[in-house]
This record gives sequence, structure tokens and C-alpha cells, in this order.
Amino acid sequence: MTEHEHMATRDDWGVIDPAFLARIVEALDGGEPRAVRQLTRDLHAADLADVIEALGQDDRVRLITALGRGFDAAALAELDEGVRDELMEALPNEVIASAIKKLDTDDALYLIEDLERDDQREILARVPREDRAALTRALDYPEDTAGRLMKTEFVAVPDTWTVGQATQFVRSSKDLPDQFIEVYVVDEAKRLVGTVPLSRLLRAPDDRQIDAIMDTEQTVFRAGDAQDDVAFRFDKYNLVSAAVTDDGGRLIGTLMADDIVDVIQEEAAGQLLHLGGVGVEEAIGNSVAATTRSRFAWLFVNLLTAVLASWVISLFGATIEQMVALAVLMPIVASMGGNAGTQSMTVAVRALATRTLSPVNALRFTLRECAVGLINGLLFALIVGVFAWAWFGSDTLGLIIGAAMVINLLAAALAGILVPLALDRFDIDPAVASGTFVTTVTDVVGFFAFLGLAAIWLSAR
Repeated sequence: MTEHEHMATRDDWGVIDPAFLARIVEALDGGEPRAVRQLTRDLHAADLADVIEALGQDDRVRLITALGRGFDAAALAELDEGVRDELMEALPNEVIASAIKKLDTDDALYLIEDLERDDQREILARVPREDRAALTRALDYPEDTAGRLMKTEFVAVPDTWTVGQATQFVRSSKDLPDQFIEVYVVDEAKRLVGTVPLSRLLRAPDDRQIDAIMDTEQTVFRAGDAQDDVAFRFDKYNLVSAAVTDDGGRLIGTLMADDIVDVIQEEAAGQLLHLGGVGVEEAIGNSVAATTRSRFAWLFVNLLTAVLASWVISLFGATIEQMVALAVLMPIVASMGGNAGTQSMTVAVRALATRTLSPVNALRFTLRECAVGLINGLLFALIVGVFAWAWFGSDTLGLIIGAAMVINLLAAALAGILVPLALDRFDIDPAVASGTFVTTVTDVVGFFAFLGLAAIWLSAR
């Protein structure tokens, strides 16, 4: 395939070109595996993964079958979770076993971690003993920990060796990873004592002791460390790789930046989905039933909070009957409060996720948001008050909606900060639940303030 043909696999939007996809399906339908292999021969693993995701479930299996031994197993590790799970269920276990033999442990683990135990055992029985042992150990670690994310392929040398011995080992050993950037130094008990960048090792004199050129100050993770903490420290300290040890300090694996990028992207996508009341597992390729189940729970919670806001309105039914203008204007107060609360909440949730919001600066941050809410409340009170006066010819009504606007925007600022902080304090993901509670606060406060002030005014006339 020429470079021009390869570039034609994507359209102007950067997605798989429908015409290219149609050519693959046509070759599959025609029973032409050779044509399929020719079309996909020069695709990068990530591009091949996009092709697989763009195909229907049956065509995905047919594509992998057609490619046979030429199939790049790394493409499976690039698939979204939803597509991966469907494909792993559809593919024979012997095909999966053949694929994971070609992958690093972290990528192989990604493919089988959600399969049934019986399927896992059958697949692992088909892989070499050393790989089987590494994958079995990794499966014993809880999900979303460094133990599930690490590679068990790394380069380690004893601290008693010289640079020459270490260099000869790196040059002659056949069991080393295809890519690595540092050599780990361990003691007799396999405990990590230091690291040596590969560039430094190659430049050092052969007769120097390896422990004389190693770095002892390093960022090291335990296998049980949470993945979000690992991602935070990778980002904070600009790490490219880092060692993973067990509770006894023994070296058991390594983490690479490319794996951490995946974690960061998943966390960002999860926060965005949670803020919208959507499950983190939902993907564009999910079925109608799965998508409905994913969204129903939070829609039901929203229904309950909407009923609460409606109940508050019902308390002022007689007041609304006396002045129809109140029914016309009250959505403005609630809507402005909801939008203002969402702004504060989004900033707070993001700050909590990046760990820039903590007990140290929480009070200062809260006061800042309250000041912003108060200023915006006063500005929009003036705008909406003049608007209401001009529309309905009542300066008092303008004052009432203006006062309600100030109260609700101030309440929105407080709720936008305090709700995420409270949820985080009780170990509840703020991105999941904050939106519903903040909206409830702004609706209830907005309706109560506006209609309550109106009721007081009407009763005093």
C-alpha cells in the first residue's frame, strides 16, 4: 500500500474513511482474505483498532480471522472497553491466547481482565508458563491499581556488578524488553536500590561499580497504589517511567508514560460522562438496552429532585394565582442559578480531580466563588429588574426578582463548591452526584426566594 493509499484510510475529519471501510467489508463478503490483508497491511495498530471499532460485531471477527497470523495483536489493546468486551466474548479462546502471547503483560491483562474465570483459566493454560505466572499474579491485584497497570518485563542488575558487566548483559541477553530507557539496580533480596538511565550506563567506564552511577532518589510505586494517584504523580513529577515494588520493596514491575496517558484520558472522559449523568462504561457503540440502563438511574434521581422543586412551587400556588407574571418570571431565576452553580461546580470538581483544591485553600476558594456569585447576582439583578419593570410595569416586581437573583446566585456559588467538597469528604465521586444536588439547591432556593418575597409583598398590599 502506498503512502497515498494509507492516508486515504482517514477522511478530512480524521476518522476512518467510509469508502476504505466499504472496501474491507466487500473483501470480507467476497471471501478474499488476501485482499483484506493487502488493505490493512500498513495500518498502525491504533488505526487497525479504529477499523475494528467501525465494523459491526460479526465483521470484526471475520476481519481478525481473515488476517490470521498477520493480525497485529497490539490493536486489541487499543480498543475501547465496550468493543473489547464484545470482541473477547465473540472470539474463540485459542485466538485470544495466540494474541496475548505477542503482547506485554499490561496489554494482555487488559484483554482478559473482565472475562469469566473459566475463560481466563482456559486462555492462560495456552500461554507459556512464565507469561501465565505473570498474568495470574497481576489478576490478583485489585482493579485500578498499579499492579494491574504495570509491565513485568524490565531490566534489573545486581548492585555488585560493574558497568561493563551490566552493559554486556544488556547487549547479550535475549529476554529483555524490546524497549526500555533505564536499568534497575537490586540487592541480593531483589529489593530495588537504584536506577541507571540507559544513556548514562552506555557512557560510563566499564570498570566503575554500577552503584556508583545509579540514582537512589526516585519515585517508586507499590503494586497496591491507586491508578489515579500514580497518574497524578507521573504528571506532577514529569515521569517517563517508574518502578513498582511489592510491600517488601522487591522489584516486580515497571510503569511507562504511555500507560499513564491512557489512565489520564480515561479519568478525564469519566469525569465528563459523570458530570452529564452518564455511566463511565458507556460508549457510542453500546446497545440500546445497555445505554438505557446506564442513564436511567440518574434520570430517576433527577425526577425526584424535580418533584421537590415542584413541591416548593405548590406551596405558593395562591400567590401565583394572584399574579400570573410570577409564573412567567420564576424560570429565569432558577435557570440563572442552575447555570451559575454548574460553573462553580465544574471548577471545583476539576480542582479536586487535579488535587489543586484541598483543606489548605478550600476557604479562600469558597470566598472567591461567593464574591463572584454576589457580584454577578447584583449585575444580573439590575438587568432582570429593569427588564421585569419594563415588561410588566411594576417596579416592585423588578425589585423582587432582583433580590431573588442575588440570593440564588450566591446560593449557587456556595452549593457549587460545598456539594463537591462534601461528597469528596465522604469518598463519593463528586463528578457523579454533584450536578443533581447543585441543581436541586438552585431550583429550590430560586423558587422559594422569588415566590416567598412575592408572597410577602402581596400580603402586605
